[in-house]
Amino acid sequence: MPDIAVASDGAVTTLTLSRPERLNALTPAMLDALRAAMADAVAQGARALVLTGEGRAFSSGADLAADGGMPQDLGAILAAHYNPLARAMADLPVPLVTAVNGPAVGAGMGFALSGDIVVAARSAYFMLAFANIGLVPDAGASWMVARAVGRPRAMELALLGEQVMAEQALAMGLINRVVEDDLVLAEAQTLAAKLAAGPTLALGMIRKQMALALDTPFSEMLDIEHTNQSQAGRTRDFREAVTAFAQKRAPLFEGR
Repeated sequence: MPDIAVASDGAVTTLTLSRPERLNALTPAMLDALRAAMADAVAQGARALVLTGEGRAFSSGADLAADGGMPQDLGAILAAHYNPLARAMADLPVPLVTAVNGPAVGAGMGFALSGDIVVAARSAYFMLAFANIGLVPDAGASWMVARAVGRPRAMELALLGEQVMAEQALAMGLINRVVEDDLVLAEAQTLAAKLAAGPTLALGMIRKQMALALDTPFSEMLDIEHTNQSQAGRTRDFREAVTAFAQKRAPLFEGR
């Protein structure tokens, strides 16, 4: 696939943005390839995904110098390429861990924050650079940043377009973990392996349920929990967990 490297280890598939010479700047073809690679990994049985970047950066954002230049209507690119990928990430039936190995800028920041768990290298930084070039946040960054850090900090990040180092991002609740640079991918893959060994169907419902909780009134959320629990309670994984508890052993989940 163009500019996307795919590697599988058991039930974990690692997807790598692979344009290191351009700091993994995003092109429409690259976004489409990533979306296809994610779907293919799930179809092939992956029970957790890791997304990272090759080289010095996670992603420097949209490639403003791509062949053919930028079109007059940037919204058309969002509708055709960026938004379908953002929605596909949100709709994944399995957990997604992002390993932010370096700068995550613009849309690159939006996709980095799409992980259910975001692990960043200590030297990495995040930057909503849109205002610096006369644009507005996209790739879901507005939604994720505002809900992670609240209105005052989200406004500051979006309006000033300044770098936020990994430790600062952790302190403000933007990401989950910060590790040494040479450990970031291994840490993300370890977390993904733990998730892949879990009750996959329930984890898929959990990731969507928690996202809905950000915008859903309490009474409606109770109904969603009821519906999801009814489904989870019928899975083989739940029956296995009950049996394992009675037998005083660790459960062996199959993702069914």
